[in-house]
Amino acid sequence: EVALVESGGDWVQPGGSLRLSCAASGFTFSNYDMTWVRQPPGKGPEWVSRTVNITGTYYAESVKGRFTIARDNAKSTVYLQMNSLKPEDTGLYFCFRSIDYDHRENWGQGTQVVVSS
Repeated sequence: EVALVESGGDWVQPGGSLRLSCAASGFTFSNYDMTWVRQPPGKGPEWVSRTVNITGTYYAESVKGRFTIARDNAKSTVYLQMNSLKPEDTGLYFCFRSIDYDHRENWGQGTQVVVSS
């Protein structure tokens, strides 16, 4: 059974940094692309970043240059380093296998990020 557990969310002031983690189990992690999305309050999910084992990493324009996605296949974990945080980065952050974008039952429970002064 696919299981994903996000952690690392917190309240932070604008300009601050956070590192999110997503621990995966129930599948061969190294075989899958992984995606981060966020859901701002009262809005639908917004794609943030994706890591592809062979071709690299991809970012939404709104986070490019500030966020870095990384994966540790030995630990079955994907990370999202977030720097220079802005209030508009506030939201519930989820990770999942990229193929599960339309299968919310296979997402994690999310970790909350609040950027506010």
